[in-house]
Amino acid sequence: MFVPNYEVKKQIIDLHMGEKVHYCYQCGRCTDICPVSELEPERYDPRTLVMQGLLGLSHMILQPDKQFNLWGCQTCDLCDEICPNDIVLTDIFTILKNQSMRMGLAPEAYISQAKMVMETGQAIPLQDAIARRRDKMGLPLIPKPNVKEIQKILKATGFDKKIGYEEPKEEKK
Repeated sequence: MFVPNYEVKKQIIDLHMGEKVHYCYQCGRCTDICPVSELEPERYDPRTLVMQGLLGLSHMILQPDKQFNLWGCQTCDLCDEICPNDIVLTDIFTILKNQSMRMGLAPEAYISQAKMVMETGQAIPLQDAIARRRDKMGLPLIPKPNVKEIQKILKATGFDKKIGYEEPKEEKK
């Protein structure tokens, strides 16, 4: 028997847009402008995500074999910009992605990149080739991130626990 996920539905409705989300009249402009939906129309549809979330049908979204349907969003914000009712769809997707994380359904690539941020302070470490090109173009060096400060912030928000990050074990001398 189907039981709607009222907690996810409540989070979506309580979002900063309040009642505004009820005015999604399924015009489809979000899907029409979405580059991911254009490339993967059978696997990704922002309009469907919003409606399923709003109706409490997150069980249809949060399935191990359907994670591209949620995690395919690249947060380009085009859907947010074009929505005639000013609904911030990416905020709704964040709620659904957080639920996916809690359920252990986030794609491993995202977890690995999140762990990289915890370890290095960067999502994508600077490669030597990029540093050489920057130097050749006369661009300044990119400052090294303060990893300790970044880790402190991420730990204070519980991010480390959400991604299952464990401190590297110190080698015994």
